[in-house]
Amino acid sequence: MKILGIETSCDDTGVALYDSVQGLLAHKLHSQSFIHAQYGGVVPELASRDHIRKVLPLIKEVMSSVNVTSEDINGVAYTAGPGLIGALLVGATIGHSLGFAWNVPTIGVHHMEAHLLSPMLEKSPPDFPFIALLVSGGHTMLVQVKKFGDYQILGESLDDAVGEAFDKVAKMLGLPYPGGPVLAALAEKGNSQRFHFPRPMVDRPGLEFSFSGLKTFALNTLHEYGDDQQTKADIAYAFQSAIVDTLIIKCGRALQQTGLKRLLVAGGVSANSALRASLKNMCKQRGIEIIYPRLEFCTDNGAMIAYTGCRRLLMGYKDNLSITVYPRWQISDIVTKVL
Repeated sequence: MKILGIETSCDDTGVALYDSVQGLLAHKLHSQSFIHAQYGGVVPELASRDHIRKVLPLIKEVMSSVNVTSEDINGVAYTAGPGLIGALLVGATIGHSLGFAWNVPTIGVHHMEAHLLSPMLEKSPPDFPFIALLVSGGHTMLVQVKKFGDYQILGESLDDAVGEAFDKVAKMLGLPYPGGPVLAALAEKGNSQRFHFPRPMVDRPGLEFSFSGLKTFALNTLHEYGDDQQTKADIAYAFQSAIVDTLIIKCGRALQQTGLKRLLVAGGVSANSALRASLKNMCKQRGIEIIYPRLEFCTDNGAMIAYTGCRRLLMGYKDNLSITVYPRWQISDIVTKVL
């Protein structure tokens, strides 16, 4: 079964072809960062318009790169949510249109389930069950994964996601968009002893997160100590350290609470080198196996959508003829919304 995957949840246009026997055949990604950089963040209307311009050319490019025609396609998967409603509608409308024209089933994919399953694209995929830490621009959550489709949210952010907090603090520091990677690079030049930021919600039981207070703490520190380059680097270091320590503590609790010995980390922030180094140390001390997607699949991409769609189509799930997207969509509601 060959599945075309389309990702348009935010500001990256991703297209991929996945074969249920051969694995990933091809994938392409177009980033809109250069469009949104001048505004310091994603502008939803501009994101939607650029998806419209890029999806069909990318589909043609991906299919021609492996000599696949419409007659070879057995299904179309697209991101149905969560995400920006306009951007989601672009992928959903094109996905449904192609499915109707090619007379193949379509399937709406949950964006975070796709991130969670992105390591399955590897030749040696991880075994179930495991704990998944999903850290992206829009979501931060710990999920107990018992098997494909069986997900229990153990804790999630009550306000800002980690990636969102990174970008907002980077903007405070006058760093270009997207700010997360730039802030991480600046943190490497910071003085580890100068500032100590709080580790939010680690002094109480539970696995929820809260990062909005760290933004305020960073802003107050900036106002008090000035905005010279070294101070900005010191703030970046302290902010990143607080984020990383909080994630490490909560991951440790989740592993202890469930007794599982396998931790999967996915989403755009999973590429952060400081987070990876701390997770490696924590897992080594606890005897935990840690799993990541390859770096190109940490951020949004069509490959994870094509894979997840393929799995669901093989299980008999498919869309009806209505085009529906879900800007807000809990991972626990997946099955009821794709039938």
